[in-house]
Amino acid sequence: MKEGDVLKIVDFHCDVLSKIQLDRSLDFKCDNGLDVNLERMKQGEVQLQCFAIFLSEKLGPPGIEHIMEQLDLYQERIASEGIGLIRNTADLERVIASGEKAGMLSIEGADGLEGDLFYLRLCYERGVRFLGITWNYANWAADGVMELRNGGFTRKGLELVQACHELGITLDVSHLSQKGFWELIELSESAKRPFIASHSNAYHICAHARNLHDEQIRAIIDSGGRIGVTFVPWFVKDSTVVHSEDLLPHLDHICQLGGEKHIMFGSDFDGIDTHIDDLRHAGDYYKWVETLLKHYPEELVKGWMSGNALEFLRMWLPQGK
Repeated sequence: MKEGDVLKIVDFHCDVLSKIQLDRSLDFKCDNGLDVNLERMKQGEVQLQCFAIFLSEKLGPPGIEHIMEQLDLYQERIASEGIGLIRNTADLERVIASGEKAGMLSIEGADGLEGDLFYLRLCYERGVRFLGITWNYANWAADGVMELRNGGFTRKGLELVQACHELGITLDVSHLSQKGFWELIELSESAKRPFIASHSNAYHICAHARNLHDEQIRAIIDSGGRIGVTFVPWFVKDSTVVHSEDLLPHLDHICQLGGEKHIMFGSDFDGIDTHIDDLRHAGDYYKWVETLLKHYPEELVKGWMSGNALEFLRMWLPQGK
């Protein structure tokens, strides 16, 4: 972190928008039906939250109208509570200097873009700066990590990657197939633009298909990308009860691979029904900071909570005023 940075916690993934889309009675200001709400962001000192646009199967076939609806919900329910949208580095620096809370927008799965790159540009104009190419299964762009055939990108998916690189949308591989991951490594090297895994842990510690293998972690590190260690209990430990300290082996392992400056956090709050027992919502983030400080130097913890993410954003968000 730069001297003077006051941004305390950055979280790179939550599913508040999808939850509100399915239940309009939920109030972002203080509703405890939401893991992330304004009150809990204040309690946990979360100052920058990335809000994912995930289209639930309950909506029916995915389409651009569902994405637009969530973008409208951000303005109506979240921005209206003072969580302004970060679109570029100037917005970011203003937030850092002021200490105000802010949000960023990602799309989790390109399904709703319907294979139309015009819709991608439309979402960019509305403030989307991150794109998870797939959810767990195949879509028009690529295969997800749970798709048994383990395919890579389609022809149209390759066009999507190029368009994201040109626009300045950072790609997210947290749900992408193994083959797709390695294809994206080559494409990103050519474009000289890294990507992120917004909410994934270390497969070596917990052998879940959604977690990253060592060679993937090394590749993200080598490219200058970031890994959002996540609070999804079954990505942390194969146990019915998971504590926050069970996350520490994931952090240690990524550090052993050279990734101490590439770690951030992506809680997946509001995308999960079961929680780590002492990390149940955004308001518990202060407890997580206290836990980390018992085990690691303060400067390292600051980097994980915000500094590493901020460095990435300063470099890869669109430049602008």
